[in-house]
Amino acid sequence: MRNTLFYFFVLCVCFLNGQTNDTIVLNFNEYLGFVKKYHPIAKQAELTIAVGQANLMKSRGGFDPKIEVDFETKEFKNTEYYDRLNATFKIPTWYGVTLKGTFEQSDGTFLNSDEAGLENGLYAAGVSMSLGQGLWINERMATLKQAKFFREQTKADRDLLINEILFDASLAYFDWLQAYNESQIFNNFLKNATIRFEGVKRSAASGQVAAIDTVEAKIAVQDRQLSFEQAKVMLMKTSLELSNFLWLNDNIPLEIQENVIPDQKLNREIDITLETLGVPLDSFTIENHPKLKSLDFKIQSLNVEKNLKANKLLPKIDLEYNFLTETPELINSLQTPNYKGGITVELPLFLRKERGDLKLAKFKLRDAELDFQNAEIAIKNKIVAIYRELDSFEIQNQLIDDIVQNYRTLLMAEERKFSFGESSLFLINSRESKLIDSELKKNQVQNKFFTAKAKLFNSLATNPTNL
Repeated sequence: MRNTLFYFFVLCVCFLNGQTNDTIVLNFNEYLGFVKKYHPIAKQAELTIAVGQANLMKSRGGFDPKIEVDFETKEFKNTEYYDRLNATFKIPTWYGVTLKGTFEQSDGTFLNSDEAGLENGLYAAGVSMSLGQGLWINERMATLKQAKFFREQTKADRDLLINEILFDASLAYFDWLQAYNESQIFNNFLKNATIRFEGVKRSAASGQVAAIDTVEAKIAVQDRQLSFEQAKVMLMKTSLELSNFLWLNDNIPLEIQENVIPDQKLNREIDITLETLGVPLDSFTIENHPKLKSLDFKIQSLNVEKNLKANKLLPKIDLEYNFLTETPELINSLQTPNYKGGITVELPLFLRKERGDLKLAKFKLRDAELDFQNAEIAIKNKIVAIYRELDSFEIQNQLIDDIVQNYRTLLMAEERKFSFGESSLFLINSRESKLIDSELKKNQVQNKFFTAKAKLFNSLATNPTNL
C-alpha cells in the first residue's frame, strides 16, 4: 500500500515535469508543498491556531449569562418546616457590573422573619457592581484580553513553526542534491577512466605503450569505483533523510525511490519558492517579523496581568441594589421604596500578598521586554550577516566556475599531448584528480550558497503562500 501510494505520487510529479519513466524529477517547489501540507509538524502548527480560538471561546465564557436555582425543603413528623426557592438570572458585563433578576418564594411553618409573606413569591431586578477593585479591570476582563493576545500570538507562532520545518526540509533537499551531484561526478569520471583503461589495454597489446601503463590505468578505474560507491552510500543516506519530510494525507510516510532525482536547475527556483526573490536588505521591516510579533503579544498579555495585580491593591467595594415587587408584569410596581441593597468592603491591612504579586508581574514583564530587545538585535544582525554572505557566494560561485573550466582545459590539453606520445597517464590522472576536486568543491560551494538562502528564509521567518 505504501509503495503504491508513492508511485502514484511520483507519477503525478512525472506528469507535471514532463519527464520519462526512467528518471523522475522531484522539484523543490512541489517537495516543500508536500511538506507544508502533510508533514505532522506542519499540521501541529495549524493546531496552534485552533488552540488560540478555543482559549478565546473559553475566556468569553466568563461573560455568559447564568441561571442559578437554590431549592430547600424540610418536613419532619408530618410538619412542613419550610420550602424555599431562590432563582437568580445574572448577566455579567464588561466593567465589573452584573445585571440580576431574582425570584424568591418561601412557605412553611418555621420560616425566618424576613421570609414572611413570600408564599406568592417576590421578584427583584437590580444591579451589583464593584467601585474599587474590579471596576476598570477584573479577572474576567483580563482573561479575555489575554486570550485575544494569545490568539494573535498563536498565529505568529504558527508561522515560526512552519518556517522552521520548511527550513529543515530545505536543508535535507540541498544535501540530497549535493550527494546526487557527487555521485554523478564520480560516475562520469568512472566512465572516462574505464574508456581510458580500455584504450591503454589495446595500445599495450599493440606495443604502442608499456604494459605497466595498464596497471596505472586500472588503479585509476578502481579508485573511481571506490569513490563512486562511497558517493552512492551518501546518496542513499540523504534520500532517506529527505524521506523523513515526505508524507501523504492520513499520516502515510513516503520513501524516495532510486529513480527519483532532485532538480538540477534549482538556482532559478529557490528564490521564488522561498519568496526571497528581490528582497533587498533595506526593504525588510523588523516589526513584521513573526518572532517579534509573538514576543510583543506576550508583552501585552503580561502588561494586562500587571494591571490586574495593581488593581488588587485597591479596596474591594461591592454595591448591590435591587427593586422588589410581587407584580413584575406591572412596570410601575418597581418603586424605590421597595428595595433590597447592600455594600461589602474588604481591604487587607498590609497588602503583602498583593504587593508581592505586583512585583513578580513587573519582573516577568521586564524579562519579556529584555527578551524582545535581545531578539530584535539578534535578528537584525543575523539578516545583515546573511545578506553579506550571499554577496560573497556570488563571487565564490563565479571563481569556482572559472577554476573548474581551467582545470578541464588543462585535462583536455594533457589528453591531447598523451595522444601524441608527449605525456603520461600519471600526468593525466593528476590533472583529472585536480578537476574532480574542483568539481566537488564547486558542488560544496553551491550547497553552502543554497543553505545561505535557506538561512535568509529562516531568519525572515517567512511562511510562503505559494506552496
